[in-house]
Amino acid sequence: METEVLTAHRGRPREFCVDNALAAALRVFWTKGYEGASLTDLTEAMGITRPSLYAAFGNKEALFRKALDLYEHDKLAYVGHALTAPTARGVAERMLRGALDLQMGSDPKGCLGVISSVSCGSEAQSIKAEVVARQESSYAALLRRFEQAKADGDFADHIDPAGLVRYLTAVGQGLCIQAGNGAPAEDLQRIVETTLDLWPGR
Repeated sequence: METEVLTAHRGRPREFCVDNALAAALRVFWTKGYEGASLTDLTEAMGITRPSLYAAFGNKEALFRKALDLYEHDKLAYVGHALTAPTARGVAERMLRGALDLQMGSDPKGCLGVISSVSCGSEAQSIKAEVVARQESSYAALLRRFEQAKADGDFADHIDPAGLVRYLTAVGQGLCIQAGNGAPAEDLQRIVETTLDLWPGR
């Protein structure tokens, strides 16, 4: 756990846990999105002053990028696990159940990436570009896995791996959006089970 010691006004050192402050910032961004999270929201949740925020993390954009790193590392670890499944259907199942478990076990709910990419205005286009680039990186990894699955005989010849990746991504994002809107667990579970029932492979 990293601890930051900063010099506050009047020369008195101010000590705080960087990890805890970043986790608090992540929660604010996850709840309100990038644009909806004000510096006051962030500093109050993190328990630090604005000068301390700037000194430890840089500006708001830099703080968001660090929070996004934490989100991917802590909350989206199931994605890497999913890619190691022996079949494409196994990949899809791990992806969907991982997303479902995240939504059922987290507060706030919803997807940080979706929240921040759809709500970004012109002044936050660099944030949207960052989120989209990370999503495309995940898409590319999933596409490689599904292309291998097709080569392994998981899919019939007419199945398009790229289209299937987009479909699975859309289902996962839709699940997160519905969870963020308060959909009950049984409805989200139904989405997962229906998707797996319709899955076009072994």
